Amino acid sequence: MINIVLFGAPGCGKGTQAQRLKAHYGIEHVSTGEVIRDEIRRGTELGRSMESYIKAGKLAPDEIVIGMIANYVAEHKHAKGCIFDGFPRTTVQAEEFDKILAGHGLQVDIMIDIHVPEEELIQRILLRGKDSGRADDASEEVIRGRLDVYRQQTAVVSDYYAAQGKYASVNGTGTMDDVFARITDVIAQL
Repeated sequence: MINIVLFGAPGCGKGTQAQRLKAHYGIEHVSTGEVIRDEIRRGTELGRSMESYIKAGKLAPDEIVIGMIANYVAEHKHAKGCIFDGFPRTTVQAEEFDKILAGHGLQVDIMIDIHVPEEELIQRILLRGKDSGRADDASEEVIRGRLDVYRQQTAVVSDYYAAQGKYASVNGTGTMDDVFARITDVIAQL
């Protein structure tokens, strides 16, 4: 089993590339953001508790996200592989994730960090917001806030995986095919 953490700022293309990787390698894909947004759409207790965080562009509380991932790993521990998109987002989540995986005899194989310049990220998210209906994609102020949260709380997770020798950075600009080729080159080296 191969476990890939697809990493990068909001708007870098994680979701798009994760879907392509899923199809290419026949592995599972979990997006914590999608799981949370689905809970909100369905009006569940989890969704209601998360809605205020999402609308404000803040990260979901660690304990909720860790619990969701623990359940997912337990249900998919025999899969061919998995792409984790949007998780872990804090060092605490990364540490707990390693423990969850180790409990099933698994590990993170690689974190692939997709880099895109900030102004391009903002434009991509605003464009996505025209179709997505997501409140956190419609306001440049909220988007900039999300990018600030990413820089302050999430970007440091790359250091955690770099210290384990499990970190690779790819250029996220260019066509979707260009970025996909860069990512698959990293995976081929595993």
